Amino acid sequence: MTERLLAHIQAELKEIRAAGLYKAERLIDSPQGVEITLEGGRKVLNFCANNYLGLAGHPRVIEAAHRALDRWGYGMASVRFICGTQTIHRKLEKTIAEFLHCEDAILYAACFDANGGIFEPFFGPEDAIISDALNHASLIDGIRLTKARRYVYAHGDLADLEAKLQEAKDARFRAIVTDGVFSMDGDYAPLPGIVELARRYDAVVIVDDSHATGFVGPTGRGTAEKFGLLGQIDFITGTLGKALGGSMGGFVAGPAALIEYLRQRSRPYLFSNSLSPVIVGTALEIFSWLSETTELRDRLEENTRYFRQRMTEAGFDIKPGDHPIVPIMLYDAPLAHRFADALLEEGIYVIGFSYPVVPKGQARIRVQLSAAHTREHIDKAVEAFTTVGQRLGLLKKPVS
Repeated sequence: MTERLLAHIQAELKEIRAAGLYKAERLIDSPQGVEITLEGGRKVLNFCANNYLGLAGHPRVIEAAHRALDRWGYGMASVRFICGTQTIHRKLEKTIAEFLHCEDAILYAACFDANGGIFEPFFGPEDAIISDALNHASLIDGIRLTKARRYVYAHGDLADLEAKLQEAKDARFRAIVTDGVFSMDGDYAPLPGIVELARRYDAVVIVDDSHATGFVGPTGRGTAEKFGLLGQIDFITGTLGKALGGSMGGFVAGPAALIEYLRQRSRPYLFSNSLSPVIVGTALEIFSWLSETTELRDRLEENTRYFRQRMTEAGFDIKPGDHPIVPIMLYDAPLAHRFADALLEEGIYVIGFSYPVVPKGQARIRVQLSAAHTREHIDKAVEAFTTVGQRLGLLKKPVS
């Protein structure tokens, strides 16, 4: 059996490589940041991390982590309801809830766990869950854990969403589930229309705001704030692993009674080790910082505007918008991977994305801006993109 399974998997891996879909892992030999060192000592500029606010290696964050380690220790060696809850865990949960204008919040090891643990406790065979077609894999997997009826509406299509809500009108409970920001295109869910339909059809709204919390909206409180809907989203899930320091940790924020029920019934919460106090203490410092000033999200906004403008002027096909996720559309999968490899030679670290991460024929390089990028960093990236684009025949070379 083992030999047959091994042979089968080796054949599958060979097919993945032949299709140009193999995900090689480049080795980094430095802290995460906009300037990183690869294995072997080569330094490059990083334009593909979720490090939106530049906090992953920031001195203030590292100092906070040291203080938390010294004060609270490294790990809890327990789940929350046994002996895994320190006062800082509850303090962080209350801080997240206050930041997002929710009644309470609950911590998980990662947002994948949060999305995996939010659906099954609430929804059963008599209920209906209606999900955007481009939702993150963690939402899809979490929904699969329930016995609820499942509907998928066309991406961002409110008319199709309403049609699905009508199909589910006999359900006991209905839930509309969407990413706040979709990670491959950097586009926003049409939250005002979703909330209006939810009210009309008596549905719960669940938003994964992982690519928004900390920097989207005037004070960084996410897509709800961007659309003037703070306090009007039933559940917000999110992560500490992107803009908020880039480590680990996820959360669900929402009504106090429903959060309390998750503490009793959510399996990833009940049966996973408590989040490390080092992360919890550091996250508290980050939320305090973001409540003091919008300097970092303002700088990120300006960097995004500048990069999008320069890349458009250079002649690249990019998805329109204002999010720091900037898809550089190449459409052909092997070309996207060749382009990314060529950019690495130019000192720019990015990754080519192709099927099944994005639909067939929609291959791209996904650039992600950071508040830690300088104008010099961005100019160098645009110049490298232009050089490679001309070399590969995607852009016209200037007339000499």
